[in-house]
Amino acid sequence: MAKGYAEGPAAEEAERRLEELERGDESTERELRLAVYGSTEDEPERHFLGWRDELDPDELFASGKAWGITVVRATV
Repeated sequence: MAKGYAEGPAAEEAERRLEELERGDESTERELRLAVYGSTEDEPERHFLGWRDELDPDELFASGKAWGITVVRATV
């Protein structure tokens, strides 16, 4: 059975965290920030656009400068 629901960055992060918990490694708390990803005319492939607290994804989309915008939690 395919586990398509359990693939990608979220699944990888969950697996990494589970391994840390199994090892008892609670000392490495990482800072989380909201990262904005999307596509632009210069770079049509999805890529990092900036940090959510430094740019407004709604404004970016409305201006037509970027599309396919997603905001994800990222460890710093």
